[in-house]
Amino acid sequence: MRGWLTAVVAAMFALGWTGVVAAQVYPVRTITMIVPFPAGGATDTLARYLAEQMRGILGQSIIIENVAGAAGSIGVGRAVRSPADGYTLSIGTSTTHMLTGGLYALPFDLLKDLEPVIEIGSEPLLIAGRNTLPADDLRGLIAYLKANPDKASVGIAGVGATGHLAGISFQKETGTKFQFVPYRGNAPAMQDLLAGQIDFMIEPASNLKSLVGSGSIKPYAVTGQTRLSSLPDIPTVDEAGIPGFVASLWYGLWVPKDTPKEIVEKLNATLRRVLADPTVERRFADLGIQISPRDQQSPEALRAFQKTEMERWWPIIKASNLRAE
Repeated sequence: MRGWLTAVVAAMFALGWTGVVAAQVYPVRTITMIVPFPAGGATDTLARYLAEQMRGILGQSIIIENVAGAAGSIGVGRAVRSPADGYTLSIGTSTTHMLTGGLYALPFDLLKDLEPVIEIGSEPLLIAGRNTLPADDLRGLIAYLKANPDKASVGIAGVGATGHLAGISFQKETGTKFQFVPYRGNAPAMQDLLAGQIDFMIEPASNLKSLVGSGSIKPYAVTGQTRLSSLPDIPTVDEAGIPGFVASLWYGLWVPKDTPKEIVEKLNATLRRVLADPTVERRFADLGIQISPRDQQSPEALRAFQKTEMERWWPIIKASNLRAE
């Protein structure tokens, strides 16, 4: 009888029960969260904050590994090649987990080679101009651009970045033409905006928030569906004159494909609990990030949204003949 039971148990483990057991006790050691950008940026700040909140629930530390390069695709690739055991997490943005697929010939598939865990939140972009620009509101900016085709300049954080694509979409929606000036990141572009070397920018609101607060630039509108609680006096683009124009930098979490479903569900439940905490909500508001609605916080919702965003932005990339730097 003992020999028969031993054989049955061995067969159960051979059939995959080891994965179920592992999922039940997960996690038993330190977890790594890969940030596909250098330390100190917005995604890194968010990752470190979430990692600390998750530690208290999971009972294990989460260390941050910054793997930057190629618009984040190097870090994402590192996650794709990691074991599917729940101990490597891939946090990223619409740039790293959606736009790069239209810009690069990636050695992996963003939809097939990663399992979605949760859509964390989104950050609308802010359209803002130099203080000496004649326009005082969005309608005035559009009128100015139409009166001066191809003369105005907009600074972008890199070819194919969120602000670049939003600018191309803005041109089509408004019938305007202006020049794109690429920079290596937001910081040098913001310096030139302050110096009046470029006319305006369309970038994540948090990057420009301090300049708006100091009165150093002119804010025209945010590209979200609602106003930002941290910048309540700035209208949405819809309110300011372009109905239906919405664009944002969004954040999500993924794990390598074939990660056990039970582990994905545990990570999802952990982050849903974190995001429901009022203290976390206030911190996100300070960061300028709008937490995703509860009905959009499932793995299935993130996959569907990711696919929808690809269908929206990849044709714009191809039609504009964009090539990553």
